[in-house]
Amino acid sequence: MKVMITGCHGQVGSCLVEQLQPIADILAVDRVELDITNEIAVKSAVTAFKPDIIINAAAHTAVDKAEDEVDLSYAINCDGPRFLAEAANSVNASILHISTDYVFSGDKEGVYTESDMTSPQGVYGESKLAGEDAVINACQQHIILRTAWVFGEQGNNFVKTMLRLAKTHDSLGIVGDQFGGPTYAGDIAAALVVMTKAICNGENDKFGIYHFSGLPHVNWSQFAQVIFDEAVEQTVIQYSPTVNAITTEEYPTPAKRPANSKLDTRLITEKFAIQASDWKLALRNIKAYI
Repeated sequence: MKVMITGCHGQVGSCLVEQLQPIADILAVDRVELDITNEIAVKSAVTAFKPDIIINAAAHTAVDKAEDEVDLSYAINCDGPRFLAEAANSVNASILHISTDYVFSGDKEGVYTESDMTSPQGVYGESKLAGEDAVINACQQHIILRTAWVFGEQGNNFVKTMLRLAKTHDSLGIVGDQFGGPTYAGDIAAALVVMTKAICNGENDKFGIYHFSGLPHVNWSQFAQVIFDEAVEQTVIQYSPTVNAITTEEYPTPAKRPANSKLDTRLITEKFAIQASDWKLALRNIKAYI
Protein backbone atom coordinates (compact mmCIF):
# COMPACT_ATOMS: atom_id res chain seq x y z
CA MET A 1 0.00 0.00 0.00
CA LYS A 2 1.08 3.57 -0.70
CA VAL A 3 0.54 6.07 2.10
CA MET A 4 1.15 9.80 2.13
CA ILE A 5 1.70 11.32 5.58
CA THR A 6 1.54 15.06 6.20
CA GLY A 7 2.87 16.62 9.40
CA CYS A 8 5.44 13.83 9.53
CA HIS A 9 7.62 15.46 12.21
CA GLY A 10 4.77 16.13 14.66
CA GLN A 11 3.72 14.07 17.67
CA VAL A 12 1.49 11.69 15.71
CA GLY A 13 3.18 12.05 12.32
CA SER A 14 6.57 10.89 13.57
CA CYS A 15 4.96 7.78 15.11
CA LEU A 16 3.11 7.11 11.86
CA VAL A 17 6.34 7.18 9.89
CA GLU A 18 7.97 4.77 12.33
CA GLN A 19 5.04 2.34 12.29
CA LEU A 20 4.24 2.45 8.56
CA GLN A 21 7.76 2.43 7.14
CA PRO A 22 8.22 -1.35 7.49
CA ILE A 23 4.88 -2.22 5.87
CA ALA A 24 4.09 0.49 3.31
CA ASP A 25 5.53 2.64 0.55
CA ILE A 26 5.33 6.02 2.25
CA LEU A 27 5.73 9.65 1.25
CA ALA A 28 6.31 11.57 4.49
CA VAL A 29 6.17 15.35 4.25
CA ASP A 30 6.16 18.27 6.64
CA ARG A 31 5.58 21.94 5.83
CA VAL A 32 9.11 22.33 4.47
CA GLU A 33 8.52 19.59 1.90
CA LEU A 34 4.86 20.43 1.22
CA ASP A 35 2.79 23.45 2.16
CA ILE A 36 -0.68 21.93 2.44
CA THR A 37 -2.22 25.41 2.13
CA ASN A 38 -0.85 25.58 -1.43
CA GLU A 39 -3.52 23.94 -3.57
CA ILE A 40 -1.31 23.55 -6.64
CA ALA A 41 1.54 22.03 -4.65
CA VAL A 42 -0.80 19.56 -2.94
CA LYS A 43 -2.38 18.47 -6.21
CA SER A 44 1.04 18.06 -7.84
CA ALA A 45 2.44 15.96 -4.96
CA VAL A 46 -0.60 13.69 -4.76
CA THR A 47 -0.85 13.24 -8.53
CA ALA A 48 2.83 12.30 -8.71
CA PHE A 49 2.78 9.82 -5.79
CA LYS A 50 -0.73 8.42 -6.34
CA PRO A 51 -1.26 7.19 -2.76
CA ASP A 52 -3.89 4.70 -1.69
CA ILE A 53 -4.26 6.60 1.58
CA ILE A 54 -3.49 10.15 2.69
CA ILE A 55 -3.14 10.61 6.46
CA ASN A 56 -3.30 14.25 7.44
CA ALA A 57 -1.44 14.74 10.71
CA ALA A 58 -0.67 18.40 9.99
CA ALA A 59 -2.48 21.06 12.01
CA HIS A 60 -2.23 24.48 13.61
CA THR A 61 -2.57 23.34 17.22
CA ALA A 62 -1.52 26.49 19.11
CA VAL A 63 -4.91 26.96 20.75
CA ASP A 64 -4.24 30.37 22.30
CA LYS A 65 -2.32 31.78 19.32
CA ALA A 66 -5.22 30.75 17.08
CA GLU A 67 -7.36 33.48 18.66
CA ASP A 68 -5.07 36.04 16.98
CA GLU A 69 -3.88 33.94 14.02
CA VAL A 70 -7.35 33.35 12.59
CA ASP A 71 -6.39 33.31 8.91
CA LEU A 72 -3.44 31.00 9.53
CA SER A 73 -5.58 28.64 11.60
CA TYR A 74 -8.19 28.34 8.87
CA ALA A 75 -5.54 27.99 6.17
CA ILE A 76 -3.87 25.04 7.91
CA ASN A 77 -6.87 23.46 9.62
CA CYS A 78 -9.49 23.93 6.89
CA ASP A 79 -8.02 24.87 3.50
CA GLY A 80 -5.15 22.37 3.73
CA PRO A 81 -7.40 19.42 4.58
CA ARG A 82 -9.76 20.40 1.79
CA PHE A 83 -6.95 20.49 -0.77
CA LEU A 84 -5.69 17.11 0.45
CA ALA A 85 -9.19 15.61 0.32
CA GLU A 86 -9.84 16.97 -3.17
CA ALA A 87 -6.50 15.60 -4.35
CA ALA A 88 -7.25 12.24 -2.72
CA ASN A 89 -10.58 12.12 -4.50
CA SER A 90 -8.94 12.89 -7.83
CA VAL A 91 -6.72 9.78 -7.63
CA ASN A 92 -9.38 7.57 -5.95
CA ALA A 93 -7.48 7.57 -2.64
CA SER A 94 -8.93 7.66 0.85
CA ILE A 95 -8.10 10.32 3.43
CA LEU A 96 -7.70 9.90 7.18
CA HIS A 97 -7.87 13.25 8.95
CA ILE A 98 -7.08 13.93 12.62
CA SER A 99 -9.47 16.25 14.45
CA THR A 100 -10.11 17.28 18.04
CA ASP A 101 -12.37 17.36 21.08
CA TYR A 102 -12.42 21.16 20.66
CA VAL A 103 -15.21 20.81 18.09
CA PHE A 104 -17.53 20.38 21.11
CA SER A 105 -18.62 22.99 23.65
CA GLY A 106 -17.33 20.94 26.57
CA ASP A 107 -20.40 21.46 28.74
CA LYS A 108 -22.09 18.10 28.27
CA GLU A 109 -22.64 15.67 31.12
CA GLY A 110 -20.98 12.34 30.36
CA VAL A 111 -18.95 11.35 27.31
CA TYR A 112 -19.17 12.81 23.82
CA THR A 113 -20.28 10.46 21.05
CA GLU A 114 -19.60 10.91 17.34
CA SER A 115 -23.21 12.00 16.74
CA ASP A 116 -23.30 14.70 19.42
CA MET A 117 -23.89 18.24 18.25
CA THR A 118 -20.71 20.22 17.63
CA SER A 119 -20.33 23.71 19.07
CA PRO A 120 -16.71 24.93 19.17
CA GLN A 121 -15.93 27.74 21.60
CA GLY A 122 -12.86 29.28 19.94
CA VAL A 123 -10.98 29.77 16.69
CA TYR A 124 -9.00 26.54 16.98
CA GLY A 125 -12.12 24.39 17.38
CA GLU A 126 -14.00 26.36 14.72
CA SER A 127 -11.19 25.93 12.20
CA LYS A 128 -10.88 22.21 12.96
CA LEU A 129 -14.63 21.71 12.55
CA ALA A 130 -14.47 23.59 9.24
CA GLY A 131 -11.68 21.19 8.27
CA GLU A 132 -13.85 18.20 9.10
CA ASP A 133 -16.65 19.54 6.93
CA ALA A 134 -14.23 20.31 4.11
CA VAL A 135 -12.85 16.75 4.11
CA ILE A 136 -16.32 15.19 4.28
CA ASN A 137 -17.57 17.29 1.35
CA ALA A 138 -14.48 16.81 -0.82
CA CYS A 139 -13.86 13.06 -0.51
CA GLN A 140 -16.47 10.39 0.15
CA GLN A 141 -13.74 7.93 1.19
CA HIS A 142 -12.81 9.63 4.46
CA ILE A 143 -12.26 8.93 8.13
CA ILE A 144 -12.27 11.75 10.68
CA LEU A 145 -10.47 10.72 13.86
CA ARG A 146 -11.18 13.02 16.80
CA THR A 147 -8.75 12.81 19.70
CA ALA A 148 -7.74 14.78 22.79
CA TRP A 149 -4.95 15.61 25.24
CA VAL A 150 -2.22 14.26 22.98
CA PHE A 151 1.27 13.59 24.33
CA GLY A 152 4.32 11.86 22.91
CA GLU A 153 8.08 11.81 22.64
CA GLN A 154 8.12 14.49 19.92
CA GLY A 155 6.99 18.11 20.10
CA ASN A 156 5.66 20.07 23.06
CA ASN A 157 3.01 18.61 25.34
CA PHE A 158 1.71 18.49 28.90
CA VAL A 159 3.92 15.60 30.00
CA LYS A 160 7.10 17.38 28.92
CA THR A 161 5.97 20.63 30.54
CA MET A 162 5.24 18.91 33.84
CA LEU A 163 8.60 17.13 33.89
CA ARG A 164 10.37 20.41 33.21
CA LEU A 165 8.46 22.30 35.93
CA ALA A 166 9.00 19.50 38.44
CA LYS A 167 12.72 20.21 38.46
CA THR A 168 12.27 23.83 39.59
CA HIS A 169 9.05 23.90 41.65
CA ASP A 170 8.12 22.48 45.05
CA SER A 171 4.42 22.98 44.35
CA LEU A 172 2.29 23.59 41.28
CA GLY A 173 -1.27 24.80 40.74
CA ILE A 174 -2.82 22.60 38.04
CA VAL A 175 -6.35 22.95 36.67
CA GLY A 176 -8.67 20.44 38.32
CA ASP A 177 -12.06 21.19 36.70
CA GLN A 178 -11.31 20.18 33.11
CA PHE A 179 -11.71 16.47 32.38
CA GLY A 180 -10.55 14.30 29.47
CA GLY A 181 -8.62 11.28 28.34
CA PRO A 182 -4.85 11.71 27.89
CA THR A 183 -3.89 10.08 24.59
CA TYR A 184 -0.50 8.70 23.63
CA ALA A 185 0.57 9.75 20.12
CA GLY A 186 1.91 6.28 19.41
CA ASP A 187 -1.51 4.81 20.12
CA ILE A 188 -3.17 7.30 17.77
CA ALA A 189 -0.71 6.28 15.06
CA ALA A 190 -1.39 2.60 15.75
CA ALA A 191 -5.14 3.22 15.43
CA LEU A 192 -4.60 4.98 12.10
CA VAL A 193 -2.46 2.08 10.88
CA VAL A 194 -5.25 -0.39 11.70
CA MET A 195 -7.71 1.82 9.82
CA THR A 196 -5.35 2.16 6.88
CA LYS A 197 -5.02 -1.61 6.58
CA ALA A 198 -8.79 -2.05 6.79
CA ILE A 199 -9.42 0.44 4.00
CA CYS A 200 -6.71 -1.05 1.80
CA ASN A 201 -8.35 -4.45 2.36
CA GLY A 202 -11.54 -3.07 0.85
CA GLU A 203 -13.56 -2.58 4.04
CA ASN A 204 -15.48 0.34 2.56
CA ASP A 205 -18.26 0.25 5.15
CA LYS A 206 -15.99 1.80 7.76
CA PHE A 207 -15.66 5.37 6.52
CA GLY A 208 -16.98 8.11 8.82
CA ILE A 209 -16.23 9.90 12.09
CA TYR A 210 -14.61 8.15 15.06
CA HIS A 211 -13.44 9.11 18.54
CA PHE A 212 -10.15 7.86 19.96
CA SER A 213 -8.60 8.90 23.27
CA GLY A 214 -7.30 7.51 26.53
CA LEU A 215 -8.79 5.90 29.61
CA PRO A 216 -9.26 6.39 32.47
CA HIS A 217 -10.62 9.92 32.24
CA VAL A 218 -8.95 12.37 34.62
CA ASN A 219 -8.55 16.09 35.18
CA TRP A 220 -5.27 17.88 34.50
CA SER A 221 -4.16 17.88 38.14
CA GLN A 222 -4.74 14.13 38.40
CA PHE A 223 -2.81 13.59 35.15
CA ALA A 224 0.05 15.67 36.51
CA GLN A 225 0.18 13.63 39.73
CA VAL A 226 0.47 10.37 37.78
CA ILE A 227 3.29 11.89 35.70
CA PHE A 228 5.16 12.96 38.83
CA ASP A 229 4.63 9.61 40.55
CA GLU A 230 6.04 7.77 37.54
CA ALA A 231 8.94 10.20 37.30
CA VAL A 232 9.86 9.63 40.95
CA GLU A 233 9.56 5.86 40.62
CA GLN A 234 11.77 5.90 37.53
CA THR A 235 14.27 8.30 39.23
CA VAL A 236 13.75 11.02 36.65
CA ILE A 237 13.02 13.45 39.51
CA GLN A 238 13.89 13.08 43.20
CA TYR A 239 10.51 14.01 44.60
CA SER A 240 7.09 15.02 43.38
CA PRO A 241 5.99 18.66 43.65
CA THR A 242 2.83 19.20 45.65
CA VAL A 243 -0.07 19.37 43.19
CA ASN A 244 -2.76 21.90 44.08
CA ALA A 245 -5.96 21.64 42.06
CA ILE A 246 -7.10 25.06 40.86
CA THR A 247 -10.09 26.24 38.85
CA THR A 248 -10.15 27.32 35.22
CA GLU A 249 -10.92 30.84 36.41
CA GLU A 250 -7.69 30.84 38.42
CA TYR A 251 -5.70 30.02 35.28
CA PRO A 252 -7.11 32.29 32.55
CA THR A 253 -6.07 31.70 28.93
CA PRO A 254 -6.86 33.59 25.70
CA ALA A 255 -8.83 30.62 24.37
CA LYS A 256 -11.58 28.86 26.29
CA ARG A 257 -10.82 25.24 27.20
CA PRO A 258 -13.56 22.58 27.24
CA ALA A 259 -14.54 21.58 30.77
CA ASN A 260 -15.43 18.15 29.40
CA SER A 261 -13.20 16.57 26.76
CA LYS A 262 -14.27 13.00 27.50
CA LEU A 263 -14.72 11.13 24.20
CA ASP A 264 -16.72 7.92 23.84
CA THR A 265 -14.45 5.37 22.11
CA ARG A 266 -16.94 2.50 21.85
CA LEU A 267 -17.59 2.93 18.11
CA ILE A 268 -13.94 2.58 17.07
CA THR A 269 -13.70 -0.53 19.25
CA GLU A 270 -16.85 -1.97 17.67
CA LYS A 271 -15.80 -1.25 14.07
CA PHE A 272 -12.03 -1.82 14.21
CA ALA A 273 -11.40 -3.65 17.53
CA ILE A 274 -9.24 -0.67 18.55
CA GLN A 275 -9.08 -0.20 22.31
CA ALA A 276 -8.82 3.18 24.06
CA SER A 277 -5.30 4.50 24.59
CA ASP A 278 -3.65 3.14 27.74
CA TRP A 279 -1.96 6.40 28.69
CA LYS A 280 -0.64 5.09 32.01
CA LEU A 281 1.21 2.34 30.16
CA ALA A 282 2.67 4.99 27.82
CA LEU A 283 4.24 6.72 30.82
CA ARG A 284 6.14 3.60 31.92
CA ASN A 285 9.19 4.85 30.00
CA ILE A 286 8.99 8.44 31.15
CA LYS A 287 12.64 9.15 30.35
CA ALA A 288 11.61 9.21 26.67
CA TYR A 289 9.76 12.49 27.30
CA ILE A 290 12.68 14.42 28.74
